[in-house]
Amino acid sequence: MDKRPIGIFDSGLGGLSAVKAVLKYLPEEDIVYFGDTQRVPYGSRSAETIESYAKDDIAFLEKFDCKLIMAACGTVSSVAVNAISEIKEPFVGVVKPAAKAAVNATRNNKIGVMATWATINSGAYTKEIQKTNSDVEVLGVSCPVLVSLVENDWIDEDDYISREIIKRYLTPILEQGVDTIILGCTHFPHLAPIIQSVCGDNVTLIDNGFEAVMEAKEILEKSGLANDKEHKGTAQYFVSDKTQNFSMIAKSLLGIDISNKVSLKEIK
Repeated sequence: MDKRPIGIFDSGLGGLSAVKAVLKYLPEEDIVYFGDTQRVPYGSRSAETIESYAKDDIAFLEKFDCKLIMAACGTVSSVAVNAISEIKEPFVGVVKPAAKAAVNATRNNKIGVMATWATINSGAYTKEIQKTNSDVEVLGVSCPVLVSLVENDWIDEDDYISREIIKRYLTPILEQGVDTIILGCTHFPHLAPIIQSVCGDNVTLIDNGFEAVMEAKEILEKSGLANDKEHKGTAQYFVSDKTQNFSMIAKSLLGIDISNKVSLKEIK
């Protein structure tokens, strides 16, 4: 058993979709989470800026001697290639596992990708999908407003404004017949009930945070790094701004109160 924690980071609250999966499927693992709430969103930044932010995030988590680091951020996983390549610990991003799951799920070889501008512009999901199956058509749509909806807790299934925004983004790719859609930003699974209702039951949604956690689970088990099942995992949360706001919305997203576990990590 290796009691060192799993380090998870994101630009803000979105990565809590991955944390939620860890809490459910790896309850014996300890977590250190960092949300860069001061600099969210990452998806509208230049590649150079995203690389710089990612390096800061990784360096912070490495102080905790993490046994695995997860970029629970579609933008970082797609763009910050240099920062990722320097990680010494086992690493999991969200692009590869989600792409693999989407290829396995599609029935008509038409996959949609909802993500940030930076992720769509990178073509990362398209490259990973077509490595597995070159016959798949990938239709990407940049959905920058959805990050703000989650960061402001506009995730209720009955929220008319959120539904209309999502409908506007998805209509073009739905009209082209996609039967599988990757939620390519970890913020988006928090909106999954609305997205599913817009798409209909015939469209399969791929939660990239969940898929990343399943890959992390496999890595930990195969490498002998997993904790014993009897161990009760703990969680620490760090943000770069607005701890109270983070705690309040995290309660809605995770379904638990983490206010006494959230600390401020200042960015110089």
